[in-house]
Amino acid sequence: MNPITYYIKQALADYYPDSEAASLAKLLLTQVFGFTVIELYGGKDRSFSEYEQKQLDDILIRLQKHEPVQYIIGMEMFYGLSFEVDENVLIPRPETEELVEWILKDNKEGGLRVLDIGTGSGCIPITLAKFLLHADIASWDISDGALEVARRNCRRNDVKVRLERKDVLQTSSSEEQFDIIVSNPPYITEKEKAAMEANVLEWEPSVALFVPDEQPLLFYTKIAELGLEMLVSGGRLYFEINRDYGAATVGMLERLGYHHVELRKDLSGNDRMIKAIR
Repeated sequence: MNPITYYIKQALADYYPDSEAASLAKLLLTQVFGFTVIELYGGKDRSFSEYEQKQLDDILIRLQKHEPVQYIIGMEMFYGLSFEVDENVLIPRPETEELVEWILKDNKEGGLRVLDIGTGSGCIPITLAKFLLHADIASWDISDGALEVARRNCRRNDVKVRLERKDVLQTSSSEEQFDIIVSNPPYITEKEKAAMEANVLEWEPSVALFVPDEQPLLFYTKIAELGLEMLVSGGRLYFEINRDYGAATVGMLERLGYHHVELRKDLSGNDRMIKAIR
C-alpha cells in the first residue's frame, strides 16, 4: 500500500469504515494531489512537501468532522458533467441523475420550454440545457448563495440558464408557459433527521432538505397547483420525491386533475420519481 494512502486510512480509521476510508484516500490523492495510477498502485514512492503535508492534514481534520469530501474538493460529477459545490447547495446525487435521464429519454423534440424549481448547484437545469435540443431553460431558487454557485456552473459547463431568485411558496403564478416543469424540492420530514448521516445533517443546507412533519407534500402541492396554470396542455411535470410518500404524491396529483401519473423506483428499489401530464 502506498504509504500516504496508509497514513490517510489510519487518520480516518475511527471515523469511517475501512472501505470508505480507502475510497476517500484514492479520491484525495488523485483529485487534490494529482497522483497517477502508478504512484497510487505501482509502489512508486512520492514524498509530500511541507505545504502538501499541511494541506492533507487540514483536509483530514475536516473529514474527521464529517464534512462532505465534495465540499472539501469543491466539486462533484453529475451526468458526466463537473459541478462546483459548496455549503450553499446540496451535493448532486445519483437518484437525481435517474430523474434527468427519464426527462431526456421522454423529450427528444427541440425547442422545449423548461422550468426547474429549486436550482441548487444547477445540476438539473444545466444538464437539461446541455442535452435537450435548443431548449429554453429557466430555474428558480430562494437562495442567493445557491444561485451564485449555479451561475458559475453555467459558465463551467458553457450553457445558458435563466436563473431567478424566487420563493415558490410565495409565487401565485407566471404568465410564462412551459412544456416541462421539474423539481427536486425539500422533502425530508423533521422526524427523519434522527436516521440521517452527520455529513448530510450537519453540513448540507437545511433549507433545501426539510419540510414540516405535518406537511410532507408542501412543495409538491404548491408546484403542482402552479403547473395547472403554467404548463401547456399536455405539458409534463416531473418530481424527485420522498420514498415514503409516493402513493400520497400520486393521489394529490390525480385529485388536481393530472393524468397518466407514473411513479418510478430508483436503482435501489425506492419510490423516487413521478411524472404527470397536465
